[in-house]
Amino acid sequence: MRLSTREQYGVRAMVELARFYDQGPLSLAEVSRLQSISLAYLEQIVALLREAGLVVSTRGAHGGYHLAREPQAITVGDVLRALEGPIAPVVCASELRQPGCCEREKMCLTRPVWEKVRDSIVTALDSTTLADLIEQTPE
Repeated sequence: MRLSTREQYGVRAMVELARFYDQGPLSLAEVSRLQSISLAYLEQIVALLREAGLVVSTRGAHGGYHLAREPQAITVGDVLRALEGPIAPVVCASELRQPGCCEREKMCLTRPVWEKVRDSIVTALDSTTLADLIEQTPE
């Protein structure tokens, strides 16, 4: 499974917001600078994170963005789902799999392995919080 640039940048931006969680809002320009992410692309990413209720914006001279919850209450899985939807190594093994999504569904011999892959990925993503990532980040 390969993560999209949007997912990678989204997690990096959220980690940056988590690092400054107790220090007030952080401007997207600052996040862009710190993480070497295009400001225009970062604005698109943060719009999705805001829609998902993971970040909150504050207007004004000292405005910017901050996490909607404490860093230990937001998982990497939350961020990735906000940006790309359900975790799915293949369509038929999506977290929100719909019956009939594949014509081979009833006879597929490979779906069990894709479901194991999905479950392992989901476990790793949902057991890792932004706070965990901050703790592992070298200063």
